Amino acid sequence: MRFRRHIPPVREWKLPLLDARGVRRWGLALLGALVGGYLTAYLVLFPAPLLHGHGVVPRVLGLSLQEASAQLRTAGLQVQDGGAEPHPTAPQGTVVWQDPPPGVTAPAGLRVTLVSSDGPPKIPVPDVVGLDGTLAQRLISAAGLAAAQVESVQAAAPPGVVMLTRPAATVVASPGAPVTIVVSRGAPTIAVPDLLGMSQADARTRLELDGLELGTVTRRRTADANPGTVVGQKPAAGTLAAPATVVDIVVARSP
Repeated sequence: MRFRRHIPPVREWKLPLLDARGVRRWGLALLGALVGGYLTAYLVLFPAPLLHGHGVVPRVLGLSLQEASAQLRTAGLQVQDGGAEPHPTAPQGTVVWQDPPPGVTAPAGLRVTLVSSDGPPKIPVPDVVGLDGTLAQRLISAAGLAAAQVESVQAAAPPGVVMLTRPAATVVASPGAPVTIVVSRGAPTIAVPDLLGMSQADARTRLELDGLELGTVTRRRTADANPGTVVGQKPAAGTLAAPATVVDIVVARSP
């Protein structure tokens, strides 16, 4: 069985005759192939600057400002401080932006601008004066701060109403910073009774009947009063106090 040969022998091959247009076309094709090969080698196989005396800007994002500056100077580039700006995640002093960007071919001595992180954005303390203390705590937490402590003070306002915060409203603070809330204990409307000469038990009962509370009991030796009786108190008798105000007493003991 014989197979018919479709390809003629090499000795019978004939090159096509090219006119001026054909030569130009083949020349452009060859030039395009050369340029494409060079760009492939430059960009993929062997990255290198196209021009002598040029270098590639290194990537310094995420480095400290000092480390980034050192790398750029080693690459023959200059450093220009672009300042700092808030950043939600980058630690303070970390480079978050560079211009020109990394990978760009640049001549020696080119200035590279670096912008560093100033840390997370600051949060203004919300104005919660006049609000209920529980609501104020929720608002402060929602703003990204911590309602760390609640204090009370006598004031001409209903009990539990916020009188002030520390830091004060509109002061900027770092995320999670503690904020102290000071609430009202109410207006001082109860006159502290005179407890001098009473026993400790009677003094406690009298304070509770008046809406006050017994605080610290200190014992002191004295020959001027019967042992077990009150010889001192704070606040003094007649002082106006808010409900649930604590009254400290001094009780006599045997000399």
